[in-house]
Amino acid sequence: MMSRLSLTVLVDNTTLTDRYFTGEPGLSFLIETAGKKILFDTGYSGLFLTNAGKMGISLLDLDYVVLSHGHLDHTGGLVALVRHLTEATIEGMTCKVPELIAHPRCFFPKGHPPLPNNGSILDEAEVRRQFPVNLSEKPVWLTDDLVFLGEIPGRFAFEQKDPQNRTILMPDGSTAPDLLTDDSALAYRSGAGLVIITGCSHAGICNITEYAREVCGEHRILDIVGGFHLLKPSPEQLQGTCGHLQLPAPAAVHACHCTSLSAKITLAGSCPIRETGVGLQLEW
Repeated sequence: MMSRLSLTVLVDNTTLTDRYFTGEPGLSFLIETAGKKILFDTGYSGLFLTNAGKMGISLLDLDYVVLSHGHLDHTGGLVALVRHLTEATIEGMTCKVPELIAHPRCFFPKGHPPLPNNGSILDEAEVRRQFPVNLSEKPVWLTDDLVFLGEIPGRFAFEQKDPQNRTILMPDGSTAPDLLTDDSALAYRSGAGLVIITGCSHAGICNITEYAREVCGEHRILDIVGGFHLLKPSPEQLQGTCGHLQLPAPAAVHACHCTSLSAKITLAGSCPIRETGVGLQLEW
């Protein structure tokens, strides 16, 4: 029997009307399914904790922290989470240290001028001191129906990544063009099709959906929630994305965070775009 999955938006660039939460240019979702509690990304700051508190949600009993990739607007809140768990421990409060799941390159320093590093503030060594860690290029099943996809294969020419002036610092001290291979996503098998949960989709939203179908053995797509990284897409990429998303006919598409208004308007001609913001609660 399939379990249900709920998703609450804790951090996004925008907030819902008449809900008095705060937004920032980042992303964080709380996911609950099969008795597991998962924090997907941590936003840029400790805002995910503030908004969760306003919603009456405790984050002291997380089973997993899943990071979509290493950029600061998705990992910056790790410092606040460590502080939150540390203070709870000092005060004798019941809390759980969650397992952290990400791609092996998630914590490699990432240069993007003018920033010397727009990756995680915490390096891998410190993260390992604070959490049990599973860094995997391969899919990792968190429950029977929810999977971290690992490294996403590139299949669509219109989603080929151009590193431009982005670099990544390798363990041997050398630098290389950053192709953002650490970008990943979650996929959930519902009875009505896949729910795909993304951070920024640097890997390409079409690449992600196709790999999710392969890993999960499910062709249907019910919903896609998260960033599409369509801020200034080329006409070829936007056209290709619209064409690809039209085929599985998802019931809803909750594009947010790094998806521009013009991209959403164009996407709306091919798939049912839905409003997304802090405070949104979804269930499948």
